[in-house]
Amino acid sequence: MTHPPAEVAHTLPETRRASTVGDYISLTKPRLNFLVVLTSAAGYYLGGVAAPDLVRMAQAVIGTALVAGGSAVLNQVYERDTDARMRRTRLRPLPDQRVAAPEASVYGLVLSAAGIGLLAYATNLVAAGLALATLAIYLLVYTPMKRTSNLSTLVGAVPGALPAVIGWSAARGDIAIGGWTLFAIVFLWQIPHFMAIAWMYRDDYRNAGFPMLPVVEPDGQRTGQQALLYAAALLPVSIGPTVVGLAGWVYFWLALVLGIALLVLSVQFARARTERSARALFFGSIIYLPLIWAVMVLDH
Repeated sequence: MTHPPAEVAHTLPETRRASTVGDYISLTKPRLNFLVVLTSAAGYYLGGVAAPDLVRMAQAVIGTALVAGGSAVLNQVYERDTDARMRRTRLRPLPDQRVAAPEASVYGLVLSAAGIGLLAYATNLVAAGLALATLAIYLLVYTPMKRTSNLSTLVGAVPGALPAVIGWSAARGDIAIGGWTLFAIVFLWQIPHFMAIAWMYRDDYRNAGFPMLPVVEPDGQRTGQQALLYAAALLPVSIGPTVVGLAGWVYFWLALVLGIALLVLSVQFARARTERSARALFFGSIIYLPLIWAVMVLDH
C-alpha cells in the first residue's frame, strides 16, 4: 500500500479544517449580511443625538450581524431539501451534506442567542426586542410562507428592513419617526430588488416548488408591475430623511437622482422583462442602497 508524502499527509487535516470553517462561515451568508451590517451601522449613526460611542456602535452592529447570521443558518436548515433542488443553492453546505443539520441548528441558535444577548447587555432592551422580532418573523412566518404564497416577498421585507431600526434604537432607546423613515426606505427598496432576483431564477424557484410571482404568473406582467410600483413609492419616501431632519439638501438631491435612476430601471424591466433588464435592475438596486446610506450619513 502506498502512502502520501509526509508533508502532504500533514496538510490534509488542516485542509479539512479550513474547508469546515469555510462551510460554517458560508452558512451565515456573509456577502448578503454585509448589507445588514451597513444598514445597522447607518441606523445607529443616524439615531445618535451626539457623536457616536464607537465601542457601543460596534457592539450594536456585531449583535445585529450575529442575529442575521444565525437566522440565515436556521433558514438553510429548514430549506435544505428545497435548496437541493435549485441549481444556484444545491452546493451549499447543508444540501451537499458537508455540514449536518443538527450541528447547523445548534450553530444558528447559538449565534442568534449571542446576538440578542449582546444587544440586550450592551445597548438596550428595545434593540434586543426588535432583533428577536426580526428572527421570529423571518423563521416562523416568512420561511414557511415561501412554500405557500408569493406574498412571502412582502413579509420577508419586514425582517429585511428591521436592522436599520435595530441600529437606530440601539443608539437612542426608541424608534420615533426617524427610525420608521429608515425602515420604510429599506422595506420599499427590497421589492424591486427581490422581483429582479425572482425573475432571473424563476426556473430554480419552480423546481423547488416556491410559488414566487414569476412562477405562478409566467408572463411576468405582475412581477414587473410590482417592481415599478414599489420603486415609484420609494422615490418620495427616500427624500423623507431631509423632511424629518436626518439629512440635508445635498442628500435630498442625490436621493432624488438615485431614486429616478432606480425607477427608470424598473420601468425598463416592467416593459421588457428580459434577463438583461432584470439583471440591470438587480445590480442597480445593489448599488442604490449603499450609496443612499453613504450620502445620508455624510449629510447628517
